[in-house]
Amino acid sequence: MAPLMTLGSIREALEQYQVVIYFITVIAAAAVSLAWPGSVALEPLINPALALMLFVTFLQVPLSHLGRAFTDTRFLSALMVGNFVIIPLFVAALIQFLPAEPLLVIGVLFVLLTPCVDYVVTFSHLGRGDSKSLLAATPLLLLAQMALLPFYLGLHIGEEAAALVKPEPFLHAFAVLIASPLLLAGLLQLLARKAKPGEMLVGLLGLAPVPATALVLLVVICAVVPQLGPGSNSVLTVAPIYVVFAIIAPIAGWLVARAFSLPADQVRAVAFSTATRNSLVILPLALAVPGAIPIIPAVIVTQTLVELLSELVYIRVMPRIRA
Repeated sequence: MAPLMTLGSIREALEQYQVVIYFITVIAAAAVSLAWPGSVALEPLINPALALMLFVTFLQVPLSHLGRAFTDTRFLSALMVGNFVIIPLFVAALIQFLPAEPLLVIGVLFVLLTPCVDYVVTFSHLGRGDSKSLLAATPLLLLAQMALLPFYLGLHIGEEAAALVKPEPFLHAFAVLIASPLLLAGLLQLLARKAKPGEMLVGLLGLAPVPATALVLLVVICAVVPQLGPGSNSVLTVAPIYVVFAIIAPIAGWLVARAFSLPADQVRAVAFSTATRNSLVILPLALAVPGAIPIIPAVIVTQTLVELLSELVYIRVMPRIRA
């Protein structure tokens, strides 16, 4: 029993000091990226780091209950209304404060109209949200944004921009970041129920979500900060928009979830979803826009950085939300 108690106390300490760990990681990563512009070479490690983080998160979620979560129509309805009705209306208001520069507007629309389908599950889990239901909803979120993003882009900036939306980056992200870690986590959970070594391994990996999330913060910041330089004017223009979004979007999600009379953990999950965007998935798609570099990468990367810092606040504040 002693080793299990030790593991439990370590896990409790990691969760208690997670925000401090993340904050130190962010500062260290920013320092490394500024001192070593070559840290952009870490970009190929972003997806593996995300996949690892999601795998250890999925291990903490009872995957045998996913089928039941997918039939929770009230939660799914709140998620759809929040992400595909309320947030697009909010974004339509926000872009009125941008200069009439097409590439700037396209970049902001690309990133703010697409809800996250990967690390939002981890941050929701850390913030005491219903990560199980959110995980079950990821295929629906993915399909909805693939279908609706061209419509919203066409509405704002014309059919030519809308035609740039291709399904491949979305499907690749789903296969690499959701399906594969989910399958591996399910197999390991099955092994843990049948064999003692599997149970011990799952217990050991229960310590990994906080370090794995810190690793993602480190890799993403090191890889993306050096890319901001060429688009520095764009960064200064869009950063206030993203800060306003980071403040209002979770409140909007919270209000929508309350309107659907959801329990507290699902209210948190909807708030996390409306606040967290699909920037790392959408970036390759946005780069297909003619003349995208350097403006569009800078616009999207800036949102990633603002969002990651905001998540550190969310995981502290969201557990206090009561329905």
